[in-house]
Amino acid sequence: MVEITGQSSTPGTGGNTIDVNNPLYIHPSDNPSLILVPVSFEGVGYRSWRRGVMRSLSGKNKLGLITGEFKRPSSISPQFHQWERCDNMVISWILNSLSKDIADSVEYVSDAVELWKEIKDRYDQTNGAKLFKSKKISMI
Repeated sequence: MVEITGQSSTPGTGGNTIDVNNPLYIHPSDNPSLILVPVSFEGVGYRSWRRGVMRSLSGKNKLGLITGEFKRPSSISPQFHQWERCDNMVISWILNSLSKDIADSVEYVSDAVELWKEIKDRYDQTNGAKLFKSKKISMI
């Protein structure tokens, strides 16, 4: 687990500064309606979609929120509300990159790690027979 601190003091300034390298920093231009990838995931091409989302989140220094590297702090931690706000932002971004049907089916997850795992469990089919079976069942 990575320790995440809120603000860092800059020597000689006597005050706190915002640490833009903190994974919980949210840039003023970031908002819940942001689109991470140009095409919504419709259930086909999971690995390409996944790669695009991971690149976008990495560029925003938010990849650790889906990998579990930046774990939910205790509810009494000074970073809890900042972490929760950032996690909700990442959830919104991922939901915006999914088709409406898929987004509706996963929107009640508790955090970004759970959302990412749920999508992976459903769509990262490496076994051809398993993929065929899931598509056959969905057609019934």
